[in-house]
Amino acid sequence: MAKILVVDDEVDLEVLIKQKFRQKIRDCHYEFVFATNGNLALEQLKLHNDIEVVLSDINMPEMDGLTLLTRMNEQNSLSKSVIISAYGDMENIRIAMNRGAFDFITKPVNFEDLEITIERTLQHVKRIRETLQAIKENNILRMYVDETVLNFMDSREFESSLLENETLEGTVAFIDICSFTSISENETPDKVVKLLNEYFDIMAKEIIQQKGIIDKFIGDAIMAVFKGPFHLDRTVDCCIAIRDAINKLPAFAGETGFKPQVSIGINSGEMVSGNIGSSTLRRLDYTVIGDTVNVAARLQSAAKIGQILITDKNYLKIKESFVCNEIGPITLKNKEMPIVVYEVIK
Repeated sequence: MAKILVVDDEVDLEVLIKQKFRQKIRDCHYEFVFATNGNLALEQLKLHNDIEVVLSDINMPEMDGLTLLTRMNEQNSLSKSVIISAYGDMENIRIAMNRGAFDFITKPVNFEDLEITIERTLQHVKRIRETLQAIKENNILRMYVDETVLNFMDSREFESSLLENETLEGTVAFIDICSFTSISENETPDKVVKLLNEYFDIMAKEIIQQKGIIDKFIGDAIMAVFKGPFHLDRTVDCCIAIRDAINKLPAFAGETGFKPQVSIGINSGEMVSGNIGSSTLRRLDYTVIGDTVNVAARLQSAAKIGQILITDKNYLKIKESFVCNEIGPITLKNKEMPIVVYEVIK
């Protein structure tokens, strides 16, 4: 449901908005919040940090709409503003656009045009938020963030982001390059890093292909998270593709004769997703934690070279789509009872 703030000192506008958009309100597509001036609007923005669109008049008591635009920019709000005013001269339009307005509508309001504008603005806000979420979730992007960009972040915003969390259904995969230690102990650092990055790049392409997220690189392993429709099936497809692609690679032309192969653990279920880190260090990771993640990691540790292991519960969900062999019950760390495990073949 999209939350929209309407800022106008004309009290009749609230009634009119509720009448014209009653179907959208009833269908929980729109939720409207109202304020009669810019000062009250800023208070509403603090109370409702999920407001996506602000519809604002220009001429209002206490704080006008153009000043409100400036104050919103100072707060680094992700909300986008649409100015609705009878003062539709070019100077006001130019000032509004320079201060960050997304669009400008003149009074009297054409509500059909207003609805189109609201939907277009909502799509713009959605794209911005999806981009920010992708940056948080794809830790690989953090390697390319300049320190000056990090310092630009407001400390209060950073600290509040530490508290953001949610419970979600998803699938986690731990993908380890088997015996890579033999390379790191016998080759020069530049060869080790170059080779590891080549292997990771192959894995990353398959993860992206299945709309997965690289949560983190852990030594010579990857932790990947998959959410959304058929997340378990997409994870298994991805891991099979990674295993097959790595198996096709030639042996390393060094003294070790290292042949790259992987071992993989997959688990699906409920996880806690949030920002984990230190506000003092101004560093955090957007990651998933919980028993589902722990079991996936334990399965990877138990997997032999070339194996993809899943639990019996996950096997029941995918048995009609994939060929699996029962390995049998195994004991995982911190689990009182053994868990029946299956190996995904194809």
